[in-house]
Amino acid sequence: MNRREQLERVKRYVEQIFNKDATGHDFEHMERVAVWSRNLAKIEGADPYLCELAGWLHDIGDSKLFEAPEEAVEELKEMLGELGLSNEDCHEVMSAIDTVSFSKGKQPISLTGKVVQDADRLDAIGAVGIARTFAYGGAKGQSMYKRDPDIPSSYQHFYDKIVKLSSRMNTSAGKREAEHRHQFLLNYLEEFKREQNCSNEQEEKR
Repeated sequence: MNRREQLERVKRYVEQIFNKDATGHDFEHMERVAVWSRNLAKIEGADPYLCELAGWLHDIGDSKLFEAPEEAVEELKEMLGELGLSNEDCHEVMSAIDTVSFSKGKQPISLTGKVVQDADRLDAIGAVGIARTFAYGGAKGQSMYKRDPDIPSSYQHFYDKIVKLSSRMNTSAGKREAEHRHQFLLNYLEEFKREQNCSNEQEEKR
């Protein structure tokens, strides 16, 4: 099985798992992360193929998305073995997947891991990231906005996590793209705040 065939097999595998996702972790999210992983790898001198592969698979075993994360990881390892990847390449991919998550707080050691983590974080910032944040909150029954910042809401999540991502990028290319998306995010949050404050002021005048 050549690399093109391996990637097609991985795409089918990912589509079967995520094609009905409504939380912003759908097939298209995996595709965007895979494409950015490949692009960043070319710029940063990492292996584009391994980075793209890990990008497609980066959310497999995420406890937010899987009822049995350990089983999902074991199935992934079996699938990678069936593709004919070397033990070294399998380890590289699995290591990148293990360190990609923001909530785990892990810092990737390999360049592959750094690239894939950056690609995933890019998809959480900017226009797409805004849409994904509200999609995830809605899918989980979370309010879009609450005045009290101590009450969980999608809006508060931007300040708890999303606005911090641009300063935590690993690669130079990732940082450049993150700066652009981060500014868009800040502009959006300012407009959201303006519109919400207008509503609050009108209500208080009644």
